[in-house]
Amino acid sequence: MLTTIAAALLAAQAAPLPALPTPPPARAVEGLTPRLAEAPDYKEDAPWLCLPGRVDSCSRPLPTTALGPNGYGATGQSVPNAQAKVDCFYVYPTVSRDPGMNSDLAAGPEEQGAAWVQMGKLAGVCRPFAPVYRQLTAAALGRVLGGGVDPSANFVVAYNDVLAAWREFLAHRNQGRPFILVGHSQGSIHLQRLIQDEIDGKPIAGKMVSAVLLGWPVEVPAGKVVGGTFKHVPLCTRGGETGCVLTWMTFRAEAPPPDPSFLGRAKGAGMTAGCTNPAALGSDAPAKLESNWFTLPRPNAPAIAWSSEGPPPTLFVSTQGLVTGRCTHSGTAGYLAVSVNNVPGAKWTNAIPGDVYILGQVNKGWGMHLADMNIAQGDLVRVLAAQVAAVSGGATPARHNAAAPPKSRPH
Repeated sequence: MLTTIAAALLAAQAAPLPALPTPPPARAVEGLTPRLAEAPDYKEDAPWLCLPGRVDSCSRPLPTTALGPNGYGATGQSVPNAQAKVDCFYVYPTVSRDPGMNSDLAAGPEEQGAAWVQMGKLAGVCRPFAPVYRQLTAAALGRVLGGGVDPSANFVVAYNDVLAAWREFLAHRNQGRPFILVGHSQGSIHLQRLIQDEIDGKPIAGKMVSAVLLGWPVEVPAGKVVGGTFKHVPLCTRGGETGCVLTWMTFRAEAPPPDPSFLGRAKGAGMTAGCTNPAALGSDAPAKLESNWFTLPRPNAPAIAWSSEGPPPTLFVSTQGLVTGRCTHSGTAGYLAVSVNNVPGAKWTNAIPGDVYILGQVNKGWGMHLADMNIAQGDLVRVLAAQVAAVSGGATPARHNAAAPPKSRPH
């Protein structure tokens, strides 16, 4: 059934787009009521989940406590950088709990929470812009799992919203500044298509600092860094490189992607899923990760005892070296393989969250999908900061020859 979902989503990406700004007729899209058929007007501020200078999900401080082998350390707060020199265009993952196939345009706690957890730290390096969009809901994915439902038209509705927001962002809100694209899961699917349609091989690509596309495969020919999902946009391979893609899907080292698998594998012939470890760019060597964890327990998942000292004093904890990650490739599989570093006598946890539970069981085809952003968020922030510094210093975006991939180097 997981392969059915993947096939449906891939087919939806290829569906022809209705001309903007006219949305598809409500009668042609299952579950799209006349109220939901009205496309958002992104010229207004209301359909934006996050905008710079506004108190919203991306600007809320993140109270965070350091957690090491010796227990809890200092507590601080991550706050947005009002002087950031680049913009981030963020598309959140599948979180909507609305009952229909497409979500409404009222951002609930799930949309707001996703933006807070995923973009709160990143807002320290970029001005955040995040549209509310009529995404394919969690309920819709459940219906696809059950079979007999084609979500392609509903997916077009969601992508049309993202595309309309993007065009408004470029035309009236970005003011020609360099930008970073950030997506996870369904957000990455929409941003992949947006790059293909609007950026790849076009002059605007010169403004793209990077694209962070987590939780969905960015495909490349085996052993290469460009030429699959994108014709000209390569994977990032070194610090300070711009105009490239940062991507990974997280799996426990002891539980690699099965074959077939919903995530962790490329779908195209001769392709593999790209992986760029932000703690060791250009290398498949293992590296200790700086993780930022949201500590509230997830429904249907075991609670984490973060420290033998007791519950964490803040909603977020940061760990340096609790987890080691390495990019791993085998045939179509490409993923960030992570291991927990058990230190004898340590006060910090020997368990980390992120697995996807379906019907009470861990589903190995999803890996640690729920931890894709958290697992190396501190390292990601540093990579993005170096890219922003390179752009500010007048660096020229790097490009790679499809036939000459970089060599792995130790970290």
